Formats: sequence, structure tokens, C-alpha cells
Amino acid sequence: MKSLSGRRRPASKPRGRTKPRPTPATRPTPATRSTPAAPATPATRPARPTPTARPTPTAPATARAPLPALGAARARIDSLDDTILRLLEERADVAREVAAVKRAAQVEVFHDPERERQVLERLVQRGARFPPDAIRAVFREVMSACLSVEEPLRVAYLGPEGTFSQMAARRLFGLQARYRDCATIEAVFEAVQSNDAVYGVVPFENSTEGAVSMTSDALLEGDLLIRQEYVLPISHCLLSHAKSLSEISEVYSHPQALAQCRMWIAKHLPRAQVVQTTSTAAAAREAHEGGRAAAIGADIAAELHDVPILRSGIQDRRENATRFVVLAHEDAPPSGRDRTTLAFGVQHREGALRRVLTDFESAGVNLTRIESRPNRNAPWQYVFLVDVEGHRADPALAAALRAVKKSAAFLKVVGSYPRADAKRAR
Repeated sequence: MKSLSGRRRPASKPRGRTKPRPTPATRPTPATRSTPAAPATPATRPARPTPTARPTPTAPATARAPLPALGAARARIDSLDDTILRLLEERADVAREVAAVKRAAQVEVFHDPERERQVLERLVQRGARFPPDAIRAVFREVMSACLSVEEPLRVAYLGPEGTFSQMAARRLFGLQARYRDCATIEAVFEAVQSNDAVYGVVPFENSTEGAVSMTSDALLEGDLLIRQEYVLPISHCLLSHAKSLSEISEVYSHPQALAQCRMWIAKHLPRAQVVQTTSTAAAAREAHEGGRAAAIGADIAAELHDVPILRSGIQDRRENATRFVVLAHEDAPPSGRDRTTLAFGVQHREGALRRVLTDFESAGVNLTRIESRPNRNAPWQYVFLVDVEGHRADPALAAALRAVKKSAAFLKVVGSYPRADAKRAR
């Protein structure tokens, strides 16, 4: 290298290791150029912090040592349960005494539904903080158990197990009654008619699809009467082992259940084949056997037949409910809040039906339902099945019935019974 004077400057000897030049990407600008700090040796490199163990959560103080007040309250509950059990046993002893009196008097039917209704209403009126529906449910089971001590109550219903008819029967008569499931509505009538059962429970009318024609026809042709009614809210479920709706190829159920879910089926299962069965429980059995089959029925049917619930509440109308009636050889005495079901026919004459309806209106009797059924003894003639407010022994209705008997071709009283409160149905 030459100096400014032209002489070549001797090359300087390197001292130690030559510092490498920074690359262009890392070369500092003149304004920020500085001597880089020497890298830290392993001895001077800061050590990583040692992770500290998470603190173990401590159990609540109440779990280690129960509150003294809680123990005292539980002891009091145990004492009350013992008292309730002792009183239940005492009530059962009195029921045995009642049974002895009834046998001595040669009473054929030990069950007294009117007495039960009066007891339940009295207890509900006396209750202050206990829910009224719970009072009815608890004491209905108490009365069912005590009646089984007197004489087991035999009840027939439209089976098999898992149907809505079974649910209604159990809510009417409790768990201690002796139940007999029948394959058809006609078989329920026959069981009561032959005294194999004291009562029969059958569906009579649905709020969505109307009357159950087989029950109406059996009431018109037979001698049994309506003793009681019960309104059961109906919530249908889709039962299937299929994982999704797209896997379902057949839908099984009773015609009434299929009709109550008609719109839902058309929307969600448009390609599935609809197959009618004798009951919703029979449909659940079909769903249990087939992997791509589905059934429409109650949640109790899913439990009994081990079929998963794929969808719930699939009925077309949320307020869907079925009115069940209790069949017996006698109807009920007046309760002050009754309903009467009756049937009549008219001649093919101008104004014949109007004259019968005028008889009810003139007596101040309110008709709440009217249904026409074909007269099986006379082709193309019809029988009218109606519900009216009041008991057949009430003066106003008794007067109306006397007038209708003159105006109509025939008149038949199917039964007078206490009106059910649909709001109480659970």
C-alpha cells in the first residue's frame, strides 16, 4: 500500500486473531457503529430459573369438618322420616279395618274414587308450602299402597308396557294396582265387562287429531260407562339406534302418533317409509331390532326397550294432549263439577238435529264437544256423541235429557263423571 508521499508502507503484522468483518446484513451504520460486547462465556451465562411446583389445592373446610348445624338438620330429617313411616304403617292398619267392614257389608268394589278425590283436594287445600302437584302424587301412591292391603285393584289398559295408556293408568291408580295390558281397545272393554278388571283405561280424544274412533264405537255398542277422565300431555320422541336422521329408512308407530307428528316426519324424514303398528311400544320393539329403523313413542318406551332417543318433542303442536277415560260398570255420583257424555240419533227429517240442540239450549245446558259416527245398524245414518257440562242428576241436565228423549230417535247416557283439570296434568 502506498502512502501519500508515494512510498510503499510496510505491511503490519497481525496481532492475535483477526476480528471478522460483519456481513452486509449485520454491518452497523456509521451513526450506530460501536464495539460489540464480548459474548458471555458458559460460566457467566445466566442459569435458567428452576420451575416451582404448583401448590396443591386444599379441600374446603366444610369437606374436612361438616357444619354442626347440618348434622343436626339431617338428624331431624331422619327422625321425621321415621315418624312418617310409623304413620304410614298405622294408616295401613286402618285400611285393613276398613276392608273388614266392607267384606262384612258384602261390598263388591273396595275402591272409592270419589273418596280419593275428596281426600286429595282436602290435603291440597291444607298444604301451605308443599307443591300441590307433589301432594297429589305422594298421597295417590299412599292410597294405592293402602288399597293393595285391602284388596289389590285390577286395572286393564291399552298395552303393551311403555304406552301412554300405561302412563295414564299409573297416574290414576298408582304403582300398587295390578295392571293388565291388553292388545286392543276392544280387549280392554272385554276385560272390564267380564270382571277380570275393575277399571279400564283407554284413550278417548286427542287435542291434535280428535276422537279415537275405536273407543267411541265401543262406548256406543257396549254397556260400560265412563267413570273418570284424565288429560295427559303427550310429548313424542324419535327412538332409534341410528346415529343421524339420514340413516333412517323406516319409521314405526301407532296411527295416532304418526298423525300427531305428520309435519315433522315430512320435513325431517321425507324419504323414510312410514309403517303403522298396534302401539307405540310395539314400534319401539321394531326400532330395537333394526339398525336403520326408528319409532315414535314415549320416553318410557325408550327406557323399557333400550332404544336411544334421537330427537325429543317432535309432535307438530307443543300443546298436544290426550284425554283418557276410565271404564266401569257404573259412572260417578255428582261432584259439583261434572261432565256427561251421551249419544243420540235423529231421523232424516228437516231440522231434526236443530230441535235436539235447541232442547239443550232451552234447558241452559252447554255442549262442549260433538262428534258424528256411522250407525252400524243403519247404513248412511249417523249417531252423535256429545259432551255436556253437568251431571245427569242435575235438574237442568235431567230436564234437557227428558226433552231430547222425545225429539231424538234414541238417547243413551254414556256416563257422568268429574271433569279433569288439564292444567294439573303432569
